Amino acid sequence: MTKLLFFAGSTRRGSLNQKLAYKAAKLAEEKGAAVTVIDLKDFQMPLYDGDLEASDGLPENAIRLKKLFVEHDGFYIASPEYNSSFSALLKNTLDWISRPHEKDEVPLSAFNGKIAAIGSIAPGALGGLRGLVPLRMMLGNIAVHVVPNQVAISFGFEAFDDADELKDDRYVQMLIASIEQFVKTAQALGY
Repeated sequence: MTKLLFFAGSTRRGSLNQKLAYKAAKLAEEKGAAVTVIDLKDFQMPLYDGDLEASDGLPENAIRLKKLFVEHDGFYIASPEYNSSFSALLKNTLDWISRPHEKDEVPLSAFNGKIAAIGSIAPGALGGLRGLVPLRMMLGNIAVHVVPNQVAISFGFEAFDDADELKDDRYVQMLIASIEQFVKTAQALGY
């Protein structure tokens, strides 16, 4: 069975992108995937520093998270947009788990050959779309296949109802299309 990891690039309580990650995970589960949802708050790490890595190795939380990435066939990132890019938290997380920590480890073992899908929700009119561009580029550069379909949900503070369901059916359909493509691609590749 296809195993997929879901998380947001935000740890803020009540994060819109955490809500999006949960909604995406629920849809993937309905499509037959085994899903794991995590909160990056449970994997806190210092800012990446090559000197720190040389003296202490990878932080324990980086090793734990990297293991989860390796054990899953792909991952979904609900990414907030910070100043037209993705969050420092997300960049730092991806940087730490990109580092080798075992003898003869395959480079980029947490990412190489993995399938990913991305989405965003933001308060503005573009829905975080500008932040998805550099995220997609970075993931592609570290050997991740990012499916073409994505969702960028505008006016995020009004996007969910009291039950954390998306109000606008257009966004629901965009998210469904993205998750269907994500799961089908992973399954087609034999995951």
